Amino acid sequence: MGNVTLRTVAEQAGVSVSTVSNAYNKPDQLSAQVRDRVLETAKRLGYAGPNPAARSLRSQRAGAIGLLFTEQLSYAFSDPYSVGMLAGLAEVAEEFKTGLLLIPLEHYDPSHPEDAEPSAETMRQSVVDAVVAYCVDADHPARLVAMERGLTVASTIDIDDDRQKYVLIDEAGAAASLGGLLRDLGHQRVGVIVDSRMDDVEPRTTPRVVRPEDEAQLFVDSRIRLDGLRDALGPDVEVIPVFAGHNSTEAGAAAAAYLLDHQNRPTAIACISDVLALGARDAIRQCGLEVGRDVSLTGFDDIPRAAEVGLTTVRQPIHEKGRLLGRMVLDPEFEPRRVVLPTELVVRSSTGPAPH
Repeated sequence: MGNVTLRTVAEQAGVSVSTVSNAYNKPDQLSAQVRDRVLETAKRLGYAGPNPAARSLRSQRAGAIGLLFTEQLSYAFSDPYSVGMLAGLAEVAEEFKTGLLLIPLEHYDPSHPEDAEPSAETMRQSVVDAVVAYCVDADHPARLVAMERGLTVASTIDIDDDRQKYVLIDEAGAAASLGGLLRDLGHQRVGVIVDSRMDDVEPRTTPRVVRPEDEAQLFVDSRIRLDGLRDALGPDVEVIPVFAGHNSTEAGAAAAAYLLDHQNRPTAIACISDVLALGARDAIRQCGLEVGRDVSLTGFDDIPRAAEVGLTTVRQPIHEKGRLLGRMVLDPEFEPRRVVLPTELVVRSSTGPAPH
């Protein structure tokens, strides 16, 4: 049989079109006998049910929220921070019987806006009730499309836009606490390992020094944390920021090896994430150096592995951030539109006084 529609099923079952629709959408309005006859007829004809997108247009509810992020899809399941935040978000989604749609986006480069158009189109077509923007730039077209559609948008970065909601930490202040610690320990030459969006330009694990004109290629949270570190270290401390590429232990190890392969190597390495710091730790040890004595090392996030290896880092409530983002977009009784969560500097054995 050709294209089977709602009307085809109605004619074959000897009922009205609205009765077939109710069999799927409002089963309580039909007797069990009538509903069984409709569903058996549909199964025989190979009819899978009403189109979900069309049904959401009629009901004005999709039953799903979208998570926007500018990384590969696999990153959501492999990065410890992402996994923790997703767990918190999913916990609330389950409570409200709502699905979660992961929407990976292309990076947005204002000089090449056409590259992000596929992401904008994906956002136009996504059947969702609300959006969580996870480290997505303020002017990313997909974010703008979500607001044009009138969707509730909750963001993890601070934007001067009252149309959106926010769950934040003081990124700059948290990074400054790490910079202040290294300054007080007497470090005068500090390497900073940052992840970047240079994937289309260079291999992911080819490190190099970040020039001022390159900083637009940094992820927004990396940019803020680098500025916070610099401000706290002050003008008398030499800061060497290095592109690591993708946020992975392999990239962290390559960037740390690059920093250490100099006669006047840094006495401390600050990493934008714990994942990068774990890779840097491996590189320091492979050079025959002791972490915390020969080279101090810091991370950011306080993922579970950080405590196991004695990594000095900033602790942020990852799971709670995901939960609050979910509340903001799903719970009509949740009133705050902006929440700033506390962070904590956790000092462990990976940092110590600058060696003489």
